[in-house]
Amino acid sequence: MHHITKNRVISIAVIFTVLALGFLLSHQLRSPATVSAAPGAAPEMLRLQKFYLGTWEYTETYPKSDYVPNGGQNTGVYTSELGPGGNSLINHFHSQGPVGDFEGLLIMTWDAQEKAYKSYIFGNDFPGAVVETGNFEGDTLVFRGGMSIGDKKISMRNSAHIDDKGVMTLVEYSATGTAPEGLVVTVVSKRKP
Repeated sequence: MHHITKNRVISIAVIFTVLALGFLLSHQLRSPATVSAAPGAAPEMLRLQKFYLGTWEYTETYPKSDYVPNGGQNTGVYTSELGPGGNSLINHFHSQGPVGDFEGLLIMTWDAQEKAYKSYIFGNDFPGAVVETGNFEGDTLVFRGGMSIGDKKISMRNSAHIDDKGVMTLVEYSATGTAPEGLVVTVVSKRKP
């Protein structure tokens, strides 16, 4: 029987969070010298490439919860690069700290039929992949996804916004079954020079 473990829920939240983190950071903190858009890619992918490519440092802050009784902070690095033909982005991330050691791979693309970004997330603390869908709601990027562990269904939502100083704040929420959403993590990110 599979049990939802603290590390599984946290690592899933970290993965969802990092996705939005990279996209929004690159939107505000783009460096033209480091961005090389791929010709022939869909306009939405060109937008993603211009905004997303690069390396960022981030801090994850976890509130006290059933999963993290004392709360805590991890720090990490996120890197995004072009996939084949510029039709995808390949993202690597790793964070460490008292809450745990989380490492993952995230592949993003544009789904023209859904008119939405799709992501396929692989992490060190869960089998298979988490698939999520995202788009902008006003000036906030929102992704939704979920997964099942045993007979438990976990839904997740993250919302990210960049302030006038170029600092991105992302909040991740999750819910199990029909329970109300609860805050899992807040991530604050800055582009690495």
